Amino acid sequence: MAHVLILYYSRYGATAEMARHIARGAEAGGLEARIRSVPPVSANHEATAPPVPDEGAPYVTEQDVRDCAALALGSPTRFGNMAAPMKYFIDGTSALWTSGALRDKPGAVFTSTGSMHGGQESTLLSMMLPLLHHGMLITGLPYSEAELMTTRDGGTPYGPSHLAGTDSDLPVTETERRLCQALGRRLAETAVRLTAR
Repeated sequence: MAHVLILYYSRYGATAEMARHIARGAEAGGLEARIRSVPPVSANHEATAPPVPDEGAPYVTEQDVRDCAALALGSPTRFGNMAAPMKYFIDGTSALWTSGALRDKPGAVFTSTGSMHGGQESTLLSMMLPLLHHGMLITGLPYSEAELMTTRDGGTPYGPSHLAGTDSDLPVTETERRLCQALGRRLAETAVRLTAR
């Protein structure tokens, strides 16, 4: 069955929670949602993660990516950019790029930041770049999602975002949840329309 791949890295759990809400939206849009994560990287260049995570989503495989009908990529913000584990994974996708496995599939991005102006939009925009190189069709959040005009939390037209707070202890708000679900639904519905042509 065709699936929307929701691929994320999460350090404190907020990005993982966003992934779950995007998955709910994707399933409401008519496709299976497959949630996967990437392992952390180590500064000492040694493998530190077990081959299967102790908790949370399983680690992604190349086949998960190759077979997806749509992809949502999520990462916490690190100095206005995606976290190193996500970048490390993306840097290893040359075989997918060479084969054109993601070409003409819808792609989207989401993020969580410690502060309102901590780089949400620059992170989302930078995460789009490798998706464009893979030939994906970027789907953001249109302003027909009314929460974009009223949010006091996260939420951008480039993709859902979450304001986690400086101690990463703020919960994902109802507005942020709705925007995540809207993105998942939009990805699935777009993928279904593209495959029906």
